[in-house]
Amino acid sequence: MPGRKVGVLALQGAVVLHQRALADAGATPIAVRTADELDAVDALVVPGGESTTMSMLLESSGLFDPIAERIADGLPVLGTCAGMILLSSQILDGRADQRSWGAIDVDVRRNAFGRQVDSFEADLDIEAVEGDPFHAVFIRAPVVERAGDDVEVLASLGEHPVLARQGAVLVSSFHPELTADGRLHRYFLEEVA
Repeated sequence: MPGRKVGVLALQGAVVLHQRALADAGATPIAVRTADELDAVDALVVPGGESTTMSMLLESSGLFDPIAERIADGLPVLGTCAGMILLSSQILDGRADQRSWGAIDVDVRRNAFGRQVDSFEADLDIEAVEGDPFHAVFIRAPVVERAGDDVEVLASLGEHPVLARQGAVLVSSFHPELTADGRLHRYFLEEVA
């Protein structure tokens, strides 16, 4: 999908870094803060951040339901960290009023790898991207506790899936935008979107 317009949800998180990675991979990145901006994109990246805050911002901005509709219509989506949480079918430890899009059949636990001080980096073997292991940055990262039968687990850390795909939805526990390695954004553009 190089050359296509890819939105980056611009309510919170490393928006500029995702935009840079997408541009480096040949896409035209667009910051998405309104439903009109959402209508102009061919795919969407939901970045990391704090998932309960992002959920509230999605509601107050009026974007939650339009994004849900676009995903239901087949919009390709990459969700990283909090984005994974918001795209999951169930948030095991979210707030009672926190909604998710249910776009990928995974149950996630927020901050399961620990608090901010427990952030870490790890090299992951990802068969879907060629070359050396992918250096992944985990910051208050979620864990996939359950993956449905139609979910393809692309990478795990120990026994926990940290990169998964179902159809046009790709999610990661880690932050690929925080490294100079653009392979995951390219994979999203070329294989998912």
